[in-house]
Amino acid sequence: MMTNLFSIFDPSTNLLFIPFNWISTFLGLLFIPYSFWLIPNRYYFIWNLILNKLHKEFKTLLNSNSNGSTFIFISMFVFILFNNFLGLFPYIFTSTSHLTLSLSISLPLWLSFMLYGWINNTQHMFMHMIPQGTPGILMPFMVLIETISNIIRPGTLAVRLSANMIAGHLLMTLLSSTSSNLYFYFIVILIFIQILLLILESAVAVIQSYVIAILSTLYSSEVN
Repeated sequence: MMTNLFSIFDPSTNLLFIPFNWISTFLGLLFIPYSFWLIPNRYYFIWNLILNKLHKEFKTLLNSNSNGSTFIFISMFVFILFNNFLGLFPYIFTSTSHLTLSLSISLPLWLSFMLYGWINNTQHMFMHMIPQGTPGILMPFMVLIETISNIIRPGTLAVRLSANMIAGHLLMTLLSSTSSNLYFYFIVILIFIQILLLILESAVAVIQSYVIAILSTLYSSEVN
């Protein structure tokens, strides 16, 4: 019986107390050579179609003529998407449910945007603090509100991703832990509910990776 519901998110193992579960985060690197030496198939063309759609959308949001400016956001989308889906498989560690990983993605990205904006577009960053048409008496409060909302952006990005991953996994674990005390008919219903939850979690895995990439793109467009 599970003594702690949150033990499914424990990254440590019993092998010399080294967190080998984090290695699952880098399993996606094994699939990189796939597109270089295999004959293109339906999977390859569908994946290319998705990446091209994302490239066009991110390029529109960035308002930039540089084609390479979207690569970092597409790579982040693919990385988060892979780890979200990997966590849906049994006995595989969900790295995106930890703030250690999500903050490691959002915080350096946000810091680079802020440093670039304040160094190269200082006047634009000051203008962004006060929306157009704001009354003079409200300007100090607007600056304070905009500053706070700017500072908490990496935290909201990280917590949004981790909380959504934790919520779905906890719900599935909680439902599955009650199956030993149910009759056969209720177990069949429970299995059907678990399948629906798994489909929902698959959708959440895609949506959350897309939301993180889109928000990061919007934050980047604000400093140009």
